[in-house]
Amino acid sequence: MAHDGIDLVYGGAGVGLMGVLADAVLAGGGEVIGVLPESLERSEIAHRGLTSLVPVGSMHERKALMADLADGFIALPGGFGTLDELAEALTWTQLGLQAKPVVLLDVDGFWTHLLRFFDQAVEQGFLRPAHRQLAQRASTVEQAIALASTPVPELPHKWLDRGSAAERSAGEVR
Repeated sequence: MAHDGIDLVYGGAGVGLMGVLADAVLAGGGEVIGVLPESLERSEIAHRGLTSLVPVGSMHERKALMADLADGFIALPGGFGTLDELAEALTWTQLGLQAKPVVLLDVDGFWTHLLRFFDQAVEQGFLRPAHRQLAQRASTVEQAIALASTPVPELPHKWLDRGSAAERSAGEVR
């Protein structure tokens, strides 16, 4: 990322996989912006060597600011917090609130089951195929960065039955 002039925006912790990534980007001369709720900063998990650490009042503010600052999203393997941020980034793009690529860096098949869930949601009519494509899979860091730098295509509206419901309502006027 640093070599390509890509800044890192992330949750601001000095621990876990993202702490390691932040250290690597900094070591390569890159810029790293952390966004951390004040409650987590007080619990001493904040990364103290970042280019910028922005304290916020809540997790909701954190996600909103990170989304504003980022041009795209890459999800590394993680837990509930990663899944929460991933789902929100996908949803916001699906709803047209942002137009930013979302990439799952699929290390050793980590995201396989989640991607199958998305496929099943399409098969069962809960998700449009175009929206399923918002969750892009990458198997290498280079591929993830390339996909996260690619614009999101024009998307249909989210609601699968919006047109048919309107048509039904118009046909049922008495």
